[in-house]
Amino acid sequence: MAKGSGNDPARRASDRGRYGRLNRERVLAAALELVDREGLSALSMRRLGAELGVEAMALYRYAAGKDALLDGLVEALYLELEERLAAEAGPEGEDAGAHEWRSGLHRIARATYDVCLAHPQAVPLLATRMLAVPLARRPLAVLKDHERVLALLREAGFDDNRAAAVFRAFTAWLLGYVSVELRPMVDNPDEPDPAFRLGLHRMPPQELPILRDVAPALAERGGPQGLAAGLDSLLDRFVEAG
Repeated sequence: MAKGSGNDPARRASDRGRYGRLNRERVLAAALELVDREGLSALSMRRLGAELGVEAMALYRYAAGKDALLDGLVEALYLELEERLAAEAGPEGEDAGAHEWRSGLHRIARATYDVCLAHPQAVPLLATRMLAVPLARRPLAVLKDHERVLALLREAGFDDNRAAAVFRAFTAWLLGYVSVELRPMVDNPDEPDPAFRLGLHRMPPQELPILRDVAPALAERGGPQGLAAGLDSLLDRFVEAG
């Protein structure tokens, strides 16, 4: 049946909800708010429709299904990244370090880190959906982020092969660092004793002596400083090798 047919239930279902007529931005914002509040497992077309005050079928004109909705959440994260970067730009649309490729990469990394910490429940999608969606089918906001990073690397004088290598390393470090930062470490948040708070009593001391010793330090986030220090070390290796 052709999309847009009068018999299409997605067309018949009204998309005027409790917040007025829907649009894609409003649907994705509501989906992200739901995931922020209750996690990815709570997200479904029916539940999102209830949040917006419309029938689930009305959402299919904005997302073709659950996978498309998940891709939309990735899009929403990268759109927020664009907004953060634009807000940091100077009056002519460029920040003070726009012509310095390393400072540009640091700015992108920090803004991405901030977006991820603002939406930790959605962060797993940055790995799972990118593993499922080929390059050309990724949301435009994601592709624009790739373009932004590669433009800085080309500006730095890297040829295509070297730029691709730095791009992969930059992406791996950034998303890997964020994933480690967001791993849950506290076993019992109401426990005042640090050892019991981390659940060290659950780890066999004979088999995991070093992990038990280092666990309190691992429980502390590295923060933006750790992100920046690791990125500098990584970029230094590429510059030295070149």
